[in-house]
Amino acid sequence: MFTNKRTPTKYQPKGVTLLYEDRDIIVIEKPCGLLTIGTERDKSRTAHTILNDYVRKGDPRSRNRVYIVHRLDRDTSGILIFARSEAAKTFLQAHWDSTDKHYLTIVHGSLALKSGTISSYLAENSAFNVYSTPDAAAGKLSHTEYTVLKEAKGFSLLDIHLLTGRKHQIRVHLSEKGHPVVGDRKYGRGNDHYGTMALHARSISFTHPVNGKRLTFETGIPEFFTRLVGSIETPAP
Repeated sequence: MFTNKRTPTKYQPKGVTLLYEDRDIIVIEKPCGLLTIGTERDKSRTAHTILNDYVRKGDPRSRNRVYIVHRLDRDTSGILIFARSEAAKTFLQAHWDSTDKHYLTIVHGSLALKSGTISSYLAENSAFNVYSTPDAAAGKLSHTEYTVLKEAKGFSLLDIHLLTGRKHQIRVHLSEKGHPVVGDRKYGRGNDHYGTMALHARSISFTHPVNGKRLTFETGIPEFFTRLVGSIETPAP
């Protein structure tokens, strides 16, 4: 198993934290507020453009580029993997079911069950809102496993083991259970005044697309989380 150690380099990407890179992949920690990739409605600076600039080392004529493997929502912080070739991207996406992903989140209130799995079919409407539907033909089956790690000040800190990776899955599942993510302006409470969303992709474990080694990366805990619930002890990923 490989556990991340920050890769030293003279030329650092600006706006993200580089956790690891080799000839085939780049692993970063994305801050809250940064898009993974531009959309039709928003073409602002993104993690994708930052890393394209990085691999081109400032040379706009360079044909080097990075490839999107997966995404994090703009207001979700944490670990992102990028591929450096089409073949690496294809391999990582084809083996995504064996990729182990853990998130930390803080939600409003106290959950009656301190651990469990939330399952539903998730669909998206024309307003880009994701919701659960009883119609299996209309939605994609989604599973979110959670464990309560701490309760404090009216909040609950959860470890999320993401068993499927649908758009807005964690946020929708927890909101529909009556415990929205703190700072979630889309699926949260109307009176939630927090400007930062408490959802962080904390660790990921996956198979390297070329050498076949199992790699594991883990980040620290965002300062916003400790401001909300105090000191945090988390289990190893």
